[in-house]
Amino acid sequence: MNYKEDRRYQAPRSAVVLMNRVYKYILPEVRTELDKWRETAKLIPDPELRKQALASIATKQFHCEGGAVYAAVNLPGRHILIPLIVAYQTISDYLDNLCDRSTSMDGDDFRLLHQSMLDAVDPSAELVNYYALHQEQNDGGYLHALVTTCQTYIRQLPSYPSVLPYIQDLVKLYTDLQVYKHIRPELREPALLKWWTIHKHRTPHLQWNEFAAATGSTLGVFMLFLAASQPRLHDDEASQIYAAYFPHICSLHIMLDYLIDQDEDRIGGDLNFCNYYDNSQMMLDRIAKIVEWARKDATTIPASSFHRMIIEGLLALYLSDPKVSEQQEVRAVSKRLMKKSPMTRLFFFVNSRWIRKHMYEK
Repeated sequence: MNYKEDRRYQAPRSAVVLMNRVYKYILPEVRTELDKWRETAKLIPDPELRKQALASIATKQFHCEGGAVYAAVNLPGRHILIPLIVAYQTISDYLDNLCDRSTSMDGDDFRLLHQSMLDAVDPSAELVNYYALHQEQNDGGYLHALVTTCQTYIRQLPSYPSVLPYIQDLVKLYTDLQVYKHIRPELREPALLKWWTIHKHRTPHLQWNEFAAATGSTLGVFMLFLAASQPRLHDDEASQIYAAYFPHICSLHIMLDYLIDQDEDRIGGDLNFCNYYDNSQMMLDRIAKIVEWARKDATTIPASSFHRMIIEGLLALYLSDPKVSEQQEVRAVSKRLMKKSPMTRLFFFVNSRWIRKHMYEK
């Protein structure tokens, strides 16, 4: 990717510059977009769909904020990237809520709902009734509006044809994961293991739960959106970016998410990929190894310092979460992961805590 000389097009080379852009542009503009979707969600006729749409925005705002950090690389293009990332992540969070809290455990229902994510990344796709197999259906056009918003902004990305095959691969894997992890509890693990046998040749060094975690991240999609915002992106560059993010950076993202959610998932009866290690030491060793692989991958693509900051930011964001202090085992693992942290991670750790304390207060 050839960034223009204009500094606004350049990947931030330091954590201070990155966070300055985050505070000045990313956070305010993400929240403006989410406010629009919140007002739209309030008009959803069906009470259950309205409840889940509003809850997903209220409790998962940081997903959109974290994803939109990629727009900090191309500030002039952020007026395309931020609305696109927010709309796409809002679909993901909304459907996750629907599937997690649904009375349905029908895999066909979940697959049709997630067809919306596949359609959202294909500007030529036609809308369908994504709720056709779902008990609640009347969302007043909310999901269709999210999908068409994604398609509208994608059409403005000059190099999108180069990244489309890689994005579609990631979204198909994401859809499979969401189907298999939300069906009846006794069927989930066998379905995931069978699915893994089809794909394990792609990541033979990963355990099945680590591969599954990699498919649950949207970071690869967001990075490819960013890449597509640059003119004249070559197919081999898109392939290189895809390989740098999937599986390791994506796997790290979701393993950290599951790490801090263990108590919450246990109470909710939800599947958690951190529960498939023999003990906490093995879990720590594997996550540390994934960090090592992710850092190595980050050096293979342009603006590698930015991608290394993404990795350190992920560790800081999740390990600074209040949920960590509430779980003894997680707290112990977190301390060991943070031991001898580089200054960049500590900087992001402090900023993550400040943002939670001062910017999430109502």
